Amino acid sequence: MRSSSGPGTARWSVLRVSGPSMAPALRGGDFVLVRRTRPGRIRTGDVVVARHPARQDGLLVVKRVARREGAGWWLLSDNEFVTSDSREFGAVPDASVLARAVLRLRDPCRIARIPKKR
Repeated sequence: MRSSSGPGTARWSVLRVSGPSMAPALRGGDFVLVRRTRPGRIRTGDVVVARHPARQDGLLVVKRVARREGAGWWLLSDNEFVTSDSREFGAVPDASVLARAVLRLRDPCRIARIPKKR
């Protein structure tokens, strides 16, 4: 996930996806419209933006919520071959989940909902 400032304090932000971890729902180069959210509003199946819990550089990741686990969230990649998710770094604390992805923007002429995982 690339962003000069991340979701910050703005309620809505547009962020650019990098990497294959969320393919086919999101591809590298896609943009996503995200909305800041509170932990109580997150649901299983949501695609969220979170701070990577093991990196001090503030790296943002976009992952799908698999389940609630303790005081955090178990986040998984849609692409099963990419394991840079909770299988690698464990549950992500509530405070690290910043926003929920609402729309995928691949092309200014093609706006689409993020598909549910099948």
